[in-house]
Amino acid sequence: MSRGHLPHHETRRPEAEDEEWEPLKRGWCIGSDEFKKQMLEKMEKTLGEHHSGELRRESAEAKAERIISEELRSLGWSAADLSLRRKSDPAKLALANRLRRETILSVEAIAERLHLGSPKSARARLRESKGAEIRRRERQSNAETEMNEFKDVVLLI
Repeated sequence: MSRGHLPHHETRRPEAEDEEWEPLKRGWCIGSDEFKKQMLEKMEKTLGEHHSGELRRESAEAKAERIISEELRSLGWSAADLSLRRKSDPAKLALANRLRRETILSVEAIAERLHLGSPKSARARLRESKGAEIRRRERQSNAETEMNEFKDVVLLI
C-alpha cells in the first residue's frame, strides 16, 4: 500500500489516544516531583546551548530554590520571612544578587520569588546594593593593605 492510500483508521489517531499523551506534549519528565528535582540537579552542570529553553529555565529555577533554601537556613529565616521583611532588606538583596550571579533567572522572577516589589524597583535596589557591596569590599581591602603597611613599619622600627 502506498503512503497516499492509507486506510482511514491508520491516518488519524483516536482522540482518546491524544488525551492519553497530553501530559508528554509539554513536559519532559515522568515521575514524582522529587525525581524531577534530582534529574534537574544532575543536568544542571551539563546543560548547553543545544538544550531547550524550557529545560534550562526549569534547571535554573531548581538551582535557585536550592540557593534560597541554603540562604534561608543560614539566616535562620523561614520562607514566610521573605514576605515579612522589607523589600530593601540587605540580606534579601544579597540573596537576590547571588541568584543573579549564579542562575539565569530574570530580575522579574527573582523579585517575585523574594518579594522585592516590582521588577523596576528591584532592579534599582539590586544595582544600589551591588555598588554598596563593591565599595565595602574596597574599603576592607584598603584597610587590610594599610594594616599590612603598618605591620611592615612596626617591624622596621
